[in-house]
Amino acid sequence: MSGRSPAPGGLDLIEALVNTLDLETGADSLGTPEGRERFGLTEDEVPHARDLRESLRAVLLAHAGHPPHRTVTPLGELLAGAPLVVTVDPADGSAALTPAHTGSLPARVAAAVAEALVADTWNRLKACEAPDCHWAYYDRSPAGRGRWCSMQVCGARAKMRRYRAKEA
Repeated sequence: MSGRSPAPGGLDLIEALVNTLDLETGADSLGTPEGRERFGLTEDEVPHARDLRESLRAVLLAHAGHPPHRTVTPLGELLAGAPLVVTVDPADGSAALTPAHTGSLPARVAAAVAEALVADTWNRLKACEAPDCHWAYYDRSPAGRGRWCSMQVCGARAKMRRYRAKEA
C-alpha cells in the first residue's frame, strides 16, 4: 500500500474503490459495514461493486502496460447502465457530466472517468473576441489565453486598429 497523495478530482473515488481489496492479505473492506458505507452500498450491491472494482483494476493495469490480472467483465459493459447528463452552470457557463442517478456507484465511477477524459478541454472552447466575429474556436495556445479565432485575420485586425488608434 502506497503513502502517496490521493488521485485528483473524481479519480480518488476510483483509486479508493480499487484499493478496497488488499491483494497481499485478501482483506476486502467491501465485506465490512464501514467499507460498504464509505461507498454508499447495500449488501446486495457488493457483488456488482466487486465486479466494477476488478474491471477498473484491469483498466488501470492496461494504463501501466500490464495484462489484466484475470478475466473480467469489460468496464464499458458495467458502466453502460450508468447514464450521464450534461449540466451547465448558468453563472459561469462551466459544463460537467454528472450521473443521472447520483446514488449509484457505477454512475459516480462513470462521472469520474468522464471528468478525467475531459479535464481542461471544455474551457478551451471559446468565441472570438472580435465583436464582428464571435466565431467558436478551440484555443490551442500553450497558456490557453487565445483571444481570436484566427491570429492572421481577427487578431491582425485588432492589432491594426490599436496601432492606428495610437497614431491618431
